[in-house]
Amino acid sequence: MLWIVPVSFRDAAAYVAIWHRHHSRSPRGHKFSLGVVNAENYVVGVAIVGRPIARGLDDARTLEVTRLATDGTHNACSKLYGATWRAARALGYERLVTYTHTDESGASLRAAGWRPAAVLPPREGWNRPGAVAAGGIARTRWEVP
Repeated sequence: MLWIVPVSFRDAAAYVAIWHRHHSRSPRGHKFSLGVVNAENYVVGVAIVGRPIARGLDDARTLEVTRLATDGTHNACSKLYGATWRAARALGYERLVTYTHTDESGASLRAAGWRPAAVLPPREGWNRPGAVAAGGIARTRWEVP
């Protein structure tokens, strides 16, 4: 059995630094963080929710799951994705988004009721024309319908 618990940004960021597949640093704009614990009260995953990274989505009614990391515990990801939407909605937000690499299945997001909203091509870098940004990879934006 898994339970959702609040966690501090500091603790969530430390967990992400250890367990996240792609990113070790957590972005700015934190609003809230949640954890999921198992029957032994051991944290098996965290989600960090903040202002959207994309300026066009930062409309004061939208939040983004900026990081989600687990130790691989079954159903931990989908439990966190569902809880982040319930918490965001309870705080008055109308939209919640997140991103995955296009080569990731999104099974946990689908299980939590999220749907793909857009497929985004790799971004160009900012330092020279035509350069692909570090992490320039095609992504899927997901939203809760």
